[in-house]
Amino acid sequence: MTTQLDDVSPRWCLRLISELNDADERAIAVAKTLTPQQLNWKPRADAWSVGQCLEHLCVANEVYCRAIANSLPGHPLTVVQEITPGWFGRWFIRNYIEPSVKPKRRRAPRKIKPSAQVDPSILDRFLNSNIEAGELIRRAGNYDVNRIRFVNPFVSVIRFTVGTGLEIISKHQRRHLLQAERVRDTQRALIPSA
Repeated sequence: MTTQLDDVSPRWCLRLISELNDADERAIAVAKTLTPQQLNWKPRADAWSVGQCLEHLCVANEVYCRAIANSLPGHPLTVVQEITPGWFGRWFIRNYIEPSVKPKRRRAPRKIKPSAQVDPSILDRFLNSNIEAGELIRRAGNYDVNRIRFVNPFVSVIRFTVGTGLEIISKHQRRHLLQAERVRDTQRALIPSA
């Protein structure tokens, strides 16, 4: 399900598509061989399972990509080579989105909270959401993503640039795939046959 790269797209576009492809590989490695029980296993009652991490990412992709896509029509076609988030976007990504050595527990917005039990088809759904995100990245590559803003679907008073929103999608995936890998490693340590 890898999105193909080309030499014509802006550098940021190629980088983000490569990051989505890496996320796909990580998701497949962590979830493909899991049984439904293993996919829904949680290390603690207040923690997420591997499946819940993937569902959270899938729904976040769907919600964020829709908001970003809706902001593009009507703007002139102008290509930029790099994404340059403003100070608030950089702060938000650093404090709320990027993975860190010391995991930060944050409450997920209600719109993207995962279900208590996740269907085994979640891996395919996640991979498909990344295909759609890759298509959006390609389309956005024709615009000045540092100038076009979109309404944040979770906090409507916040308006990030399209570039910042696309960076958030990628870094958000790294954060929760790392979380899913930790859950899987814990599961293997506690249940050796898992």
